[in-house]
Formats: sequence, structure tokens, C-alpha cells
Amino acid sequence: MAYETQSNSPLPYGGAGSLSTVARNRVLRNTYLLLALSMVPTVLGAWIGVTTGFSFFAGSPLIGFAVFMGVAFGFFFAIEKFKNSGIGVALLLGFTFFMGLMLSRMIGSILGFSNGAQLIMTAFGGTAAIFGVMATVATVSKRDFTGMSRFLFIGALVLILAVVANIFLQMPALTLTISAIAIVIFSAFILVDLQRVVQGGETNYVTATLSVYLSVYNVFTNLLAMLGIFGGDRD
Repeated sequence: MAYETQSNSPLPYGGAGSLSTVARNRVLRNTYLLLALSMVPTVLGAWIGVTTGFSFFAGSPLIGFAVFMGVAFGFFFAIEKFKNSGIGVALLLGFTFFMGLMLSRMIGSILGFSNGAQLIMTAFGGTAAIFGVMATVATVSKRDFTGMSRFLFIGALVLILAVVANIFLQMPALTLTISAIAIVIFSAFILVDLQRVVQGGETNYVTATLSVYLSVYNVFTNLLAMLGIFGGDRD
């Protein structure tokens, strides 16, 4: 879910509308570097959340979800506003810390399994493999996948509605379906967002990193959820 950056002059954290191959490669490289850096506050946030027993409106999932979405979109707006400066980078890293905190409840639940650490590493490895495949395809494929954006966005909206509905329904089958579809949709988003950078359609690496980070985060959490359901061992 990337935003197009329109600018008429090169900026230290963004770029111009039409980029040379060297400039596109620089945006792509910076996106990868910032994405890797964003994992640090995410892990830190998750660790703090697990050790402190962080809970975000656990007694009222619907209110918690609404507040989470409000905070998340607040970060999106602020990051987009300051994307051409170091403030945008700082806000992005702050957002990834927040997302780590939100992830801590699931991490804590998975660690309750005797093989919890193994499940987390498996989910991490699976996410890394998916990212590697999508990044490779985005870089070497001659096919244009960016036209999928609209359909993926609609799919993401439907997923959000399904998540809200399942807060009330609490249907295990629906939970599994949501996770499986989410993995497919957000894997495709990684491909689309990275190819947009490769093609020069996205000229701001802060915006690009936010888009790819959200997709990677969603692939990991949904893969971990499925592994917990199918592979969790209480013994």
C-alpha cells in the first residue's frame, strides 16, 4: 500500500518524478537498509511487551482494534507528511516499535507452547523466504505486477472487515481463512511495492519502506498464527 511521491527536485529522503537506473537502485537499496533497521525497534517493542505483560484493551477487542487503527493511521499521516526529512525516518522507527508492542501479545501466547521459540523462528524463516522470492521476482521479472494494486487493496479492505466480524463470531475456521488469504495478499503486496521502486514509480524510500514493512509484518503475524494453531505443542 504505497503512496506515489510527486516532487520536482531531488531531496535527501525522496526524489524526482523520473529516476535514472542509478537513482532507482539507490532508492531500492535505501529501502532495504531502512527495512532492516526497522526490525530492531520491532523486536525491542515485542521484547518489552512480553516482559512487561503489555495489553492493549485486551478486555475489549473491538475498542482495542479501533484505537490501534487510529494510532496506526496517525503514524501513516505523520510519516507521509515528513517523508522527505529525518523526522519521517524517526517516525517510521517509532511506528515499528509500536507494532512490536502490538505483536507482543501473540509472541507471548506462542511462547506458551513448549515449541514456541521454534515456531517463531519458523515463521521468521518463512517470512524471509517469501520476501526473498518476491524481491527477486520484482527485480528480474519483465512482467508488470503493479496493476494488481487496486485488487490487492480491495482484498485488504475485505480482510479488515472479516477481522472485525470475527471479533464477534470467534470462528476458528474463519480465523484460518483470514490468515491464509492475508499471507497471499500481503506477499503479493511485497512484490508490487518493490517492483514500483524498481520501475521508478516510488521515489521516496521512507514511503516504500513503510509499505513493504506493513506487508512483511502481516505475512509474519499470519504465518505465526497458523503455525500456532497447527503446530503448537502444550506438552
